[in-house]
Amino acid sequence: MSVRRLRQALPLLPFVAVVSIFLLIPTGTVIVNAFVVDGRFSLDLIAALFTEAPLAALLRSVVLSASSALIGAALGAVLAWLILSSAPTSLLRRAVLSLASVLAQFGGVALAFAFLATIGLNGVLTLWLQQLLGIDVASGGWLYSVGGLVLVYTYFQIPLMVIVFLPALEGLRSQWREAAVSLGASTWQYWREVALPLLTPAFLGSLLLLFANAFAAYATAAALVSQGSPIVPLLIRSALTSEVVLGRAGLAYALALEMIVVVAVVMVAYNLLVRRTARWLR
Repeated sequence: MSVRRLRQALPLLPFVAVVSIFLLIPTGTVIVNAFVVDGRFSLDLIAALFTEAPLAALLRSVVLSASSALIGAALGAVLAWLILSSAPTSLLRRAVLSLASVLAQFGGVALAFAFLATIGLNGVLTLWLQQLLGIDVASGGWLYSVGGLVLVYTYFQIPLMVIVFLPALEGLRSQWREAAVSLGASTWQYWREVALPLLTPAFLGSLLLLFANAFAAYATAAALVSQGSPIVPLLIRSALTSEVVLGRAGLAYALALEMIVVVAVVMVAYNLLVRRTARWLR
């Protein structure tokens, strides 16, 4: 490598170091420990993924991620379209985009506490509705189940969808609509024949990104669900902190590998869709 190329690569060293320490090394550790038991290569931990508890946790994680992603994508796309319909210099538009940027990162224990304080068993809204209308919105403790997690996850999925999908909407050129109208197309025909086919890859890509975002989320679920392990991240926590979970503490490595594979497949599909969208955004 020439001295010039070496100088050009030097600014990347901190990034390479961070990626290696926080991504490559942990990933390699997970992969190795998922296949090595007591110093020997073994498929026992991988086989344990196909037992009842891990399969049930995986199914619930997929349902949770898919449900929150679908709801968040649909509502977020509508909100992004409404934002785009306002003037670029509109104060409301800038305020909503700023709020979306903040709420997309509002998660973890803080978000869980916000929902507990609002619609938990002793939440402000729960007690208020009980006193005024006799309605118990926290009946059955649904907030602490997978159904409750769908609602909580959707809270940060909607603003995330706004952020990632708005550029695709902004990429629709006014000339395309004018050309369609000049050829006799109605507004519905323009959206059905021109806009929607162009936006479909971007929408599906955003949907996959939301799925991966929900599938890997941990802190919010851990703060809401204190008992049991209904989803994969919480099952990993149980495997790490308990000596009796399925009799194998090393199962956490296999579960982590399972999550890596799922997220990797989703992100590869996301990148393929983004590349297709980028063709007409140029």
